Amino acid sequence: MKKLISWNVNGLRACMNKGFEDFFKEMDADMFCLQETKLSAGQLDWAPEGYYCYWNYAEKKGYSGTAIFTKEEPLSVSYGIGMEEHDHEGRVITLEFADFYLVTCYTPNSQRELTRLDYRMVWEDAFRAYLLTLNKKKPVIMTGDLNVAHQEIDLKNPKTNRKNAGFTDEERGKMTELLAAGFVDTFRYFYPDLEGAYSWWSYMFHAREKNVGWRIDYFIASKELKERLADAKIHAEVMGSDHCPVELDLVD
Repeated sequence: MKKLISWNVNGLRACMNKGFEDFFKEMDADMFCLQETKLSAGQLDWAPEGYYCYWNYAEKKGYSGTAIFTKEEPLSVSYGIGMEEHDHEGRVITLEFADFYLVTCYTPNSQRELTRLDYRMVWEDAFRAYLLTLNKKKPVIMTGDLNVAHQEIDLKNPKTNRKNAGFTDEERGKMTELLAAGFVDTFRYFYPDLEGAYSWWSYMFHAREKNVGWRIDYFIASKELKERLADAKIHAEVMGSDHCPVELDLVD
């Protein structure tokens, strides 16, 4: 069994001070993906024993950024999606293994007033095309903070958030398109009707205590991998960020 973990840490240095390393060791994951590391090269010299480590930094300081730690050495590693206009923010790392690609992704936020929604739509199409290109070669497991609650069940207050970033019809439509192109939302594959399962909570209004949250962190897998999916979990009890870690268990 392979255990894969993904976590938007909302600044890895801050998360380190809130028990990140203990959780990392306790999980003993085969592959551990991070988003929003908010690091520049050389700022944090952290290399957990027994893991190959890969970092993608944004050009802008203290912004975005991704990382993957894996016990198994990948056949190849790539950063970004190979398109100049999308590859300055450290949002994607792809590792190739014998039987699948692993992609960590930190999807651009559409921002307040939806100032970045137009860019987000361009990104979504480019990123989906990238995943489909990989999928032609071998199955894909894509994970990360995708900055969208797909269905009404995926957030506490769907009606009042209809026009807010992360729950616009446009963003939800792009997720529908992605899944229709041959992918599975692994958590909903196992728990199609489970309510109150969230991975992000605002720091305001005691949202986490009240579980007023959104499920915006995912493991998305190629349909070809369905037989190998064992379970999907949301570790809502784990603190240290405004997001919690999510997990996918995969049969070898």
